[in-house]
Amino acid sequence: MKLATYKDGSRDGQLVVVSRDLTIAHYATGIASRMQQLLDDWNFISPQLEDLYQALNSGRTRHAFPFDPQQCMAPLPRAYQWADGSAYLNHVELVRAARQSEVPQSFYQDPLMYQGGSDDFLGACDDVVCRDEAFGIDFEAEVAVITGDVPMATSADEALESIRLVMIANDVSLRNLIPNELAKGFGFFQSKPATAFSPVAVTLDELGEAWEHGRLHLTLQSTWNGRKVGMCEAGPEMTFHFGQLIAHMCKTRNVRAGAVVGSGTVSNKSVEVNGHKEWPKGYSCIAEKRAIETILDGKPSTEFMKFGDTIRIEVKGKNGDSLFGAIDQQIVQLA
Repeated sequence: MKLATYKDGSRDGQLVVVSRDLTIAHYATGIASRMQQLLDDWNFISPQLEDLYQALNSGRTRHAFPFDPQQCMAPLPRAYQWADGSAYLNHVELVRAARQSEVPQSFYQDPLMYQGGSDDFLGACDDVVCRDEAFGIDFEAEVAVITGDVPMATSADEALESIRLVMIANDVSLRNLIPNELAKGFGFFQSKPATAFSPVAVTLDELGEAWEHGRLHLTLQSTWNGRKVGMCEAGPEMTFHFGQLIAHMCKTRNVRAGAVVGSGTVSNKSVEVNGHKEWPKGYSCIAEKRAIETILDGKPSTEFMKFGDTIRIEVKGKNGDSLFGAIDQQIVQLA
């Protein structure tokens, strides 16, 4: 099934069921009013929502209305936890190569992960508000999942069973703030503002064969100022699948229902063309584009985002239809 949260003036919004083709929706009122209610009591509530979803798709509901992504909050508007990995090691390799730094061998066995702010997620069409262009505004196109409860020390394969919903994300980064923060040895904080998520979150059965052992085998499309800059394959080059990321989280703690886990920037390797490296799939963040330019030309030439810039992130299914709806945002200055 496909689920969204509509704005209603409250912090947590109203849970709605969305048709498979993303054209109509129906309030879930009477079954569950908020996404967190569903996650807390998944086994009891999800079958009821599935019945409503099937009725919606077959035209058997009386109170359906046109679905409007502009009215969407993040599917889970605020979460108990937002943990973002860096599961595509090609991204790490490129960034490190640009500054002539080796990737530690441990990175290939133990996932990188940071804990971000989960109290203020953005809806798919909400503006990205920033104080200053000089902060180095960047988008990061990612895949994300929402979990149920995961006990401490759960294995990677067992952790796959905890995945309830899949989304896409724009994990906004302020690149020029990152070096000083990391130099303190205490991780990201101010350089990671609010993250945006797709209008719709979907259950694994909606993905069919595109979901295989914790990886989404579809193309993540990034369009910056109307120009498609990324057509990155999300599945084959994901070094750590979502089960491994979740197992990493719960190594020393329990993970509770409503935890959101990100894949990190989706990234694909280069190919050799006439003895030269090319990146035909493009990029899912500007930092990676700048790293490629530095590797090829000795310095970056692409600037970070400016006020007024737009970013659109989307995944289409095998039939060409939008699967999660599109993240479609504009960068604006804090008033």
